[in-house]
Amino acid sequence: MTNPLILKLERRDRLSDDEKKTLDNAFTRVRIVESDEDILREGDRPTESSLLLDGFAARYKIVSNGRRQISALHLPGDFIDLHSFLLKTMDHGVLALTTCRIATVPHATLERITDEFPHLTRMLWLNTLIDGAIHREWLTAMGRLSATAHMAHLICELYLRLSAVGRVESDTMQLPVTQAELGDTLGLSTVHVNRVLQELRKEELIRFQGDTLTILDWERLQEVGEFTSTYLSLRKEDR
Repeated sequence: MTNPLILKLERRDRLSDDEKKTLDNAFTRVRIVESDEDILREGDRPTESSLLLDGFAARYKIVSNGRRQISALHLPGDFIDLHSFLLKTMDHGVLALTTCRIATVPHATLERITDEFPHLTRMLWLNTLIDGAIHREWLTAMGRLSATAHMAHLICELYLRLSAVGRVESDTMQLPVTQAELGDTLGLSTVHVNRVLQELRKEELIRFQGDTLTILDWERLQEVGEFTSTYLSLRKEDR
């Protein structure tokens, strides 16, 4: 199976055969992390960075009253802690929401790549900049959109991100995230999450059964979520 990171990067620009081989050879080991286990903990000082090959994971912080805020959802092809290559100490945790398959690349290898492959380095940098754009969209949605619009926005985002790594079929994606986890992501109670999902179903925008979510009306869902795909569909000619 093609490395999902390569699939994602090639949505933005062409990678040479040498660059793709370098990425494939950079990962020294693959490990399995079970659902609800920490992949990384706040305060860790990792000496390698982790790429999510399969599964769903989440960045999170716990506040003083014990409540959890999820600040990012991670999908196959995501470097969940590329920033630790330079920042060193984790200021948040990363949790496996499902069973996750993780590949790791030593920071020493990343340093060699940044020295020897300037174009590949720029592509990895672009990847982190897009992560930053997603985070700004989340902050805006959290502060200014209604709960229903926020949920619609998140569904649109996840669909396009999964599509980029070949993990959707037609208008359908697997979304193995509980309503409690969606609540921690959106800052809502589980009851409120259920109410919002029911509203989107009633408006015939989505169908959500088990872990399977189907988008029934893409244009209307984007409109409800005030969603623009500019930062997710960025290609070389757009820069």
